Amino acid sequence: MPMALGNHVRHVDPELTLGIVLATVAVTSIILALFATWFYWRRVQLKAAPDGVQGADAAKGLTSGPTLRKLNSFKTMAQNGSVSAIDHTLLEAATNNFDASFILGEGGFGCVYKACLHDGACVAVKKMDNSGHDSEREFQNEMELLSRIQHPNVISLLGYSINDQSRFLVFELMQNGSLETQLHGPSHGSSLAWHIRMKIALDVARGLEHLHEHQSPPVIHRDIKSSNILLDSEFNAKVPISDFGLAVTDQNKSSSRLSGTLGYVAPEYLLDGYLTEKSDVYAFGVILLELLMGRKPVEKMPLINQFDDLQAMPQLTDRSKLPNIVDPVIRNTMDLKHLYQIAAIAVLCIQPEPSYRPLITDVLHSLIPLVPIELGGALKVTEISANTNTSAGL
Repeated sequence: MPMALGNHVRHVDPELTLGIVLATVAVTSIILALFATWFYWRRVQLKAAPDGVQGADAAKGLTSGPTLRKLNSFKTMAQNGSVSAIDHTLLEAATNNFDASFILGEGGFGCVYKACLHDGACVAVKKMDNSGHDSEREFQNEMELLSRIQHPNVISLLGYSINDQSRFLVFELMQNGSLETQLHGPSHGSSLAWHIRMKIALDVARGLEHLHEHQSPPVIHRDIKSSNILLDSEFNAKVPISDFGLAVTDQNKSSSRLSGTLGYVAPEYLLDGYLTEKSDVYAFGVILLELLMGRKPVEKMPLINQFDDLQAMPQLTDRSKLPNIVDPVIRNTMDLKHLYQIAAIAVLCIQPEPSYRPLITDVLHSLIPLVPIELGGALKVTEISANTNTSAGL
């Protein structure tokens, strides 16, 4: 039909109109098809990732960009509560197909391997032993717990990998190994001066306080021991949430299975299955004594008597005898007043009655004045010099 526009008359071409309509429909269909394809792909990726964890593209893993930059990205992601999927073939190459020579340690749920990536960066890879029928549930629980716990004194989870039935967790690598290796290995604690030992104790207390006081619900570690305290290149201590399903929250502690390491296990938990945050405080007290004396706790005594070696030790409360039981490596290197304070804190922590033990927050505040400022405490350098001279005079 003609359309009058001023003094001009124009005719609309029906073929042109039909062409425009068909082109519009085609473009719209292509856009919708692309969107549907992306949506389906994204859904498949999210299904492949463990529940509660924001997975990155598993195909990319550590292979896109320099590895060191990617590791820094993983740390940033971990701080935000998300964890990246990692290409399994990269982990195989970094561990020579998980060769035994790369094993750092072995726990109740599998081995931990040192994985050295192509540009020199190294991580720790924990392989889950999936022989148990609850292995998948335990892996999911571990992922959920680790992804939400972020603290400078708790080991960071960098990523995960799934290959058929195998499950892997990737953590930051701690260059100086465990406290157990440093204290009882070939060096026999020679690298751990008095103030370094106190810094380690303070770091562990901070990690435990975060689990007990700043997690909702609170987390009970259940396996604090020297082999589970890891040290970086500057002897900063971090606590791993180790062994799948071992750490428990306040909500499920009554149903948790009995576990832990003899010598560090609180008596009420071992004998009656009674578990609270004070169970971790007991283990921390044993760690303090281990740092103080350079000796391992007794682990192979009859259950009812395994605590006598610590709790009935009169030297801990006798100021004249206490210096004689200190690790020879650090003997006569500390202010005696600080030595008495540490022994007193340890004795309180290993009390047989849980209600007599302090909260880890109270322990933390007692340790801060005993650690130099440059090591994270509140002790001034001038105080150290003055107190050392006084002790030398004694």
